This record gives sequence, structure tokens and C-alpha cells, in this order.
Amino acid sequence: MWYFSWVLGIGVALAFGIINVMWLESRETLRAAKAAKQVAR
Repeated sequence: MWYFSWVLGIGVALAFGIINVMWLESRETLRAAKAAKQVAR
């Protein structure tokens, strides 16, 4: 039965990593858009 917790732990770790990458990518996109908007002024 230990393998259920192992599989769930791996799944949670992978999900956390994927969500973290998506969050960082969205921050970079927003930062670039904000910088482009300030340059256009």
C-alpha cells in the first residue's frame, strides 16, 4: 500500500512543478508587456 502514497507524492510534486513553470512564464509575459507599454508612451 505504500506505493499509493508514493504515486500521489510524485503526482503532487509534478503538478507543483508544472504550475510553478506556468506561473513564472505568465509573470515574464506580463512584465514584458508592461515594459513595452511604458516604452510606447
